[in-house]
Amino acid sequence: MRAFSVDRELGSATVISWNHQEFEVKYECLSDEIKIGDYYLRLLLEEDENEESSAIKRSYEFFNELYHRFLLTPKVMMKCLCLQALAIVYGKCYEEIGPFTDTKYIVGMLDRCTDKLERDRLILFLNKLILNKKNVKDVMDSNGVRILVDLLTLAHLHTSRATVPLQSNVLEAAPDMKRESEKEWYFGNADKERRGPFSFEEMQEFWNTGVLTAKTRCWAQGMDGWRPLQAIPQLKWCLLATGQAVMNESDLATMILNMLISMCSYYPSRDQDNAIIRPLPKIKRMISDNACLPHIVQLLLTFDPILVEKVANLLYLVMQDNPNLQRLYLTGVFFFIMMYTGSNVLPVARFLKYTHLKQAFKSEESKGQDIVQRSVLGPVLPEAMVCYLENYEAERISEIFLGEFDTPEAIWSSEMRRMMIEKIAAHVADFSPRLQSNTRALYQYCPIPVISFPQLDNELFCNIYYLRHLCDTTRFPNWPIRDAVKLLKDTLEAWKREVEKKPPQMSVDDAYEVLSLPKGQGQHEESKIRKAYFRLAQKYHPDKNPEGRDMFEKVNKAYEFLCTKSARIVDGPDPENIILILKTQSILFNRHKQELEPYKYAGYPMLIKTITMETEDDQLFSKTSPLLPAAAELAFHTVNCSALNAEELRRENGIEILLEALSRCVAVLTASSKPEDMAVQVCGHICKCYSVAAQFEECREKIIELPNIIRDLCHILFYGKGLPKTAALAVQCVSSFAVDFFLQTHLYHAGVLWHLLVHLFNYDYTLEESGVQANQDTNQQEVANCLAKLSLLALSRLGGYTQVPHSLDGTNAVSETNGLEGTPPENPTIRKSLAAMLTPYISRKLGTGSPAEVLKLLNSNSENPYLIWNNGTRAELLEFLEGQQEGNVKRGENDKSFGAEFLFSDHSKELIVGEIFVRVYNEQPSFPLEFPKAFAASLLDYVGSQAQYLHTLLAMSQSNKVESQQHAERLRFAEMALEALRNVIKNNPGSESECIGHFKLLFSLLRVHGAGRVQQLVLEVVNTVTSNQDCVSNIAESLVLSNLLLLLHSLPSSRQLVLETLYALTSNTKIVKEAMAKGALIYLLDLFCNCTHPQVRTQTAELFSKMTSDKLVGPKVRLTLMRFLPGVFMDAMRDNAEAAVHIFEGTHENPELIWNDTSREKVSTTVREMMLDHFKQQKDNPDVNWRLTDDFTVAYGAGQGELEVGGVFLRIFIAQPGWVLRKPREFLVSLLETLTELLEKNNPNGEALETVTTAAVCLFSTQSQLADQVPPLGHLPRILAALNHRNNAVPKSSIRLIHVLSDNELCVRSMASLETIGPLMAGMKARADMAGLACEALNRMFQKEQTELVAQALKVELVPYLLKLLEGIGLETLENPSATKAQIVKALKSMTRSLQFGEQVNEILARSSVWSAFKDQKHDLFISDSQTAGYLTGVSTPSLLAASSPLRGPGVAGYLTAGTGATVMSSVPPPVDNDIGDQG
Repeated sequence: MRAFSVDRELGSATVISWNHQEFEVKYECLSDEIKIGDYYLRLLLEEDENEESSAIKRSYEFFNELYHRFLLTPKVMMKCLCLQALAIVYGKCYEEIGPFTDTKYIVGMLDRCTDKLERDRLILFLNKLILNKKNVKDVMDSNGVRILVDLLTLAHLHTSRATVPLQSNVLEAAPDMKRESEKEWYFGNADKERRGPFSFEEMQEFWNTGVLTAKTRCWAQGMDGWRPLQAIPQLKWCLLATGQAVMNESDLATMILNMLISMCSYYPSRDQDNAIIRPLPKIKRMISDNACLPHIVQLLLTFDPILVEKVANLLYLVMQDNPNLQRLYLTGVFFFIMMYTGSNVLPVARFLKYTHLKQAFKSEESKGQDIVQRSVLGPVLPEAMVCYLENYEAERISEIFLGEFDTPEAIWSSEMRRMMIEKIAAHVADFSPRLQSNTRALYQYCPIPVISFPQLDNELFCNIYYLRHLCDTTRFPNWPIRDAVKLLKDTLEAWKREVEKKPPQMSVDDAYEVLSLPKGQGQHEESKIRKAYFRLAQKYHPDKNPEGRDMFEKVNKAYEFLCTKSARIVDGPDPENIILILKTQSILFNRHKQELEPYKYAGYPMLIKTITMETEDDQLFSKTSPLLPAAAELAFHTVNCSALNAEELRRENGIEILLEALSRCVAVLTASSKPEDMAVQVCGHICKCYSVAAQFEECREKIIELPNIIRDLCHILFYGKGLPKTAALAVQCVSSFAVDFFLQTHLYHAGVLWHLLVHLFNYDYTLEESGVQANQDTNQQEVANCLAKLSLLALSRLGGYTQVPHSLDGTNAVSETNGLEGTPPENPTIRKSLAAMLTPYISRKLGTGSPAEVLKLLNSNSENPYLIWNNGTRAELLEFLEGQQEGNVKRGENDKSFGAEFLFSDHSKELIVGEIFVRVYNEQPSFPLEFPKAFAASLLDYVGSQAQYLHTLLAMSQSNKVESQQHAERLRFAEMALEALRNVIKNNPGSESECIGHFKLLFSLLRVHGAGRVQQLVLEVVNTVTSNQDCVSNIAESLVLSNLLLLLHSLPSSRQLVLETLYALTSNTKIVKEAMAKGALIYLLDLFCNCTHPQVRTQTAELFSKMTSDKLVGPKVRLTLMRFLPGVFMDAMRDNAEAAVHIFEGTHENPELIWNDTSREKVSTTVREMMLDHFKQQKDNPDVNWRLTDDFTVAYGAGQGELEVGGVFLRIFIAQPGWVLRKPREFLVSLLETLTELLEKNNPNGEALETVTTAAVCLFSTQSQLADQVPPLGHLPRILAALNHRNNAVPKSSIRLIHVLSDNELCVRSMASLETIGPLMAGMKARADMAGLACEALNRMFQKEQTELVAQALKVELVPYLLKLLEGIGLETLENPSATKAQIVKALKSMTRSLQFGEQVNEILARSSVWSAFKDQKHDLFISDSQTAGYLTGVSTPSLLAASSPLRGPGVAGYLTAGTGATVMSSVPPPVDNDIGDQG
């Protein structure tokens, strides 16, 4: 700056410019910093590798500059700095920088360098370089893999690492326990010189003293020839090398293994389609090469946790689909890896799972099928662990391997692991120390003898299970079985092997001889034996000596024999193992029925042989391990699994063999036998086996041929008290046998019923209903309950009752169906015995009720129509059964009828019909019956059987010869039966149809006079059945009514019932007809007239009403009755029976009835006499008929001489016109008919005409709607015609009638269509006194129907005629002409209102001189209210039945006048009914 200022001042004339291009500032403080490109190396290296530092700009150029500096510098330190920086930059920017072209050079440098720092920096740089796949190829091409593996071996020299203890022991020596290392090394300086062997420590001494130089040629085992010291990695890096290493040997090895793993992962063994890539990727070929692989494997012997894990991962990667995989075992990897004591075994497990079955350590033939034989780990691991390795994932395998397990699939513990490691360590003992001395020593493979674990001494392994544990169902219930069929095959194989097991053929001396050890010096040490074995094994190993295979196997056998002779050796088959084999098969057949069902069981010959040998063995009951229970159980399970097996068992004579075993065991049963006794167990299993076998016909035939089976079953049942569970199995066996009729009968004759029935009475229903959880293992009563249910089922099957086996409410005595498949045949003989001992009701329940229900019934007291059951009956039966049991088992005797004739003393006194206790049924009539119809039929049969006896009894009792008690008993039974019949019909609708066909019998009993109770009951039966139409029809056909009718007189107490019955029966026309013929009417009339009981009379009236309403016979009944009583009574009975009685009892005078005491007396007496007469005849001869003579009628006198039209007395009707008639229409028709007949007579009776006309006027006035009926009846023309009658009384009647009808629209319309006005004028002329009435009629008519009628009026010149009358001409005779005139004016005015003719009428009126005087007058004053007022005497409508009938509603036709005192109540008491019944 100063120079610039000076220059500027000096050269003021010229323009001075700043030399900025060369300007720079020298910073002294930075003179020590190395700067490459834009970066200071120190700061770059100090940055934490993981830190997110600023990105490196122009990384490619910077990387090249760094590399350039690295190549130029001669200093090691600088080289290492550059390498460190290169690693950082490439690690961060390898994608931008791309492949590194000098990778091979870097690998060469690694091989050549002798500085530990440089070595480590190079490796760290390479570690980054392999991030690019291209560089990996360069590493491989420049022999980098081999160089890296050589460096790996240095890890053996790292002595200061921490050891991993196993739980119970430390394997490796700690570093402070320094021991003399092996003498491995040879060297020579001069040509052909060879010195050695020396230990590694000695070699270090030689180097330090200058004996060894970098050029000295050396050799040790594992090298392929003599090499200068500087080319041998171990010597080079331990003796020659300088500098301070960045990483210790283990870290270095870890780094290199990671690199190898990364390199492998670039080259997978399969493509994306999962096809195997061939040839194998180069990296994997190089690693699996003999120059590399052993050294990687031997790293396992460092036992460094990280190294072991990395090696396992690398080997797993390299060995995927590797053709060399089969020979991997030769490296000793499986020994080394199994010796590892740490817990990070997941990669190890993954590696082992992949490789253990793929090793060619034996010829394929000698391996066989067994997984343990095929696995290279077979000798070192227990069989179960080998299977685990194959069957489970690595995670689960690791868990087992590190844990303590004691299950059917794994018995393994840390103790066993320790022992395995010890044995392997002993086996490879001579090799591991050599690696400390020579890290590249190579292991010479030698097979290891099988390790025998004392923990497995008593175990039998089969398939993938330890059978002792698998059979231990308390510890391992329902342990899952993977492949049942395979396990069964393997178990049968094991059984065969066990049975054929021979004592060992080799002796200890033989073994020593094979191993070339001196004999006769006692036992040799294990290490000595092992050394001898190694020597020979290596000499004859087939890989080295193809001729030596036989000798090699001999050596192996001898060594294994000597190693395992401490194990338990049994001379020949071991019964404990056979028991396990039998039990395992039972478990299989029990739990895996479906899988095994399609296969036939192949083990029967061995099984049957076992059972036979055991049965014939004299020591059977004193053995420590008896096979018989397990064998018998297996026989059951195989048969229960498949029909094929049952057939097979029969073919092999199994059924007979099992019987021999059963008989042998049954013979030793006593009352004090225990369930755990062997004999008891065998009996149970064989019973179960027979239960199932009985399902199959051929087996059943065989069982039928062997009657001793049934005898033995009965013996087991006899001891059932002490052994209820075994008895339950025998009972189930009986149930199964019941499927065959012959077997049922055999069992029956063997006395099985005694044993089964006794069990039923040990049942406690309170336990069942208590809701308490009961278990057979802990609750004795639950066992007894279960046995009772099973016995019940067996009984029902023996009798052939059961259609479907009932579930035993969850009993688990035996969960199998045990052959209860088929439907048992019916067995009448057994049913008969059961019905006798258990009562028919309970024995029937065997087929329908649930077991719990039936057992509860048997063990409680009940009295119902089916069953009388109490402590007495139970005790009586049990006493009988126990006696029979004793006799049967001890003496072989049985009841002659096998219980079929057993009788309860309580039941012998009862009347039992159709298995029902009649007395109890009558006490509980609403009890629901099972078969009410059948019971009804049985009762009818019983009554039929007693009918003849009753009739005889009756005849005798009338001649008083009855004395004995027995007759009273029979009569009582007959009454009970009839009462039951009544009850059954009443409470069970539908059962009445059973009576059809029995009515002659029943009605005949109605004639048993003297036995009133019998009659009463029969009557109740008949009364109940009448609700059924079919029964009624059948009664009609039986023609038995007369027996019933007689009772109306002879049995007064039952009259109401008889009437009720008749009422029901008379729905049938045929019966109504028969009733007519047999004189029902006369009996009923007698009751209606003479009975004192109002209810009876009402019922009679109702019955009359029903009979008269019958379509066919009803009219005849009515006519017959009308010969005795006025017709009103028939209608009254129909409408209200009670009222009919009241009417009969009262005195009446009203329009429809005139009735008094005399008439009543007359009818009553006549009826009574006729009835008694008929009763007498009918009693002696039921077929007698009743008839009236044609002219018969009762002249009861009242109402004679009255004028009566249509059942109405006119005189009284006119007096009471408001009377509500019962049949107004019929009355109208009769009245009009009578009237028109009178009108047409020439000389009618004046009084009659007047009365009839007045009655008609009254009728139309009070009931105007009736006038609607007149036109259609056709009487109008005749009435109009009468207006012209000569006799002037007739027109008067006509005019009165027309006047009253003119109020009705229909009548006016009808008259408009007839010639009306003319005749009316004629009438008016004939009777001037009627002119006013006629004009009022005209006025009404014109108002309703103007046109037609006005036309008629004009035609006949009515207007002039009326005007004439107005003038007074023709009205001279009248007292009050003005009233008439007023009506005339009204009529004229209404004519003027006619639309059509009004004008004409007005014209005529206008012409009249009179009209003007009248037309404006109001004439209403002259017109009285109504012309008919005289006929209506203001009576209110008498429709009330005075106080006599509460049943009447208003407006109902009345039979009683509402006048004062019209109803006269009788003041005399009525006659008393003769209730004793007139006997004639």
